Amino acid sequence: MSGAGFHVHGPHDHELEHAAQHGEKDKFSGTIAVVTAILATVGALFSYMGGATQANAGLYKNNAAIKKTEASNQWNYYQAKSSKQNLAELAVALVPEERKATYTKEVERYKTEKAEIQVAAKKLEDESTEWDRRSDEEMHLHHRWAQATTALQISIALAAMALLTRRKWLEWGMFGVAGVGVALGVAAFMHV
Repeated sequence: MSGAGFHVHGPHDHELEHAAQHGEKDKFSGTIAVVTAILATVGALFSYMGGATQANAGLYKNNAAIKKTEASNQWNYYQAKSSKQNLAELAVALVPEERKATYTKEVERYKTEKAEIQVAAKKLEDESTEWDRRSDEEMHLHHRWAQATTALQISIALAAMALLTRRKWLEWGMFGVAGVGVALGVAAFMHV
């Protein structure tokens, strides 16, 4: 505050001027600031990977549902062929002897068609099961990335508290929680 030749500095202004004039650097604050920037960057990458794995899990679950529906359609087709086969078998028992050969051929045709349909339905069910397995795996990875991101966010909060309070134990806590977060991120990267 100044006026008419009278100038008064506040305590904060005095400290800033002193640091600027004498080149003093606060090593504690500088370290915390750099580590916080690094943690925020790594946390952003982990967050992106968490979102990507969650999206993949949803996509894979959708693929599983599509394959399950296709398998259900094949089983319905199989059931329709079974009904036609049953009618042909009934016809063999009811029609005169000269017409039995026609219906016997139909029974055999339906048996062959059902076997092919059954193979296709089982293949689709297996594909559905595989998509479900992949979805579960992606969700597991998503949880790992989310845990890693959360740990890094906590470490950033500890960094802010350490900076405000100048408590060394909070700084060490920040490094410890950050280490846990990085370890979880590595586990996710390694698909553990």
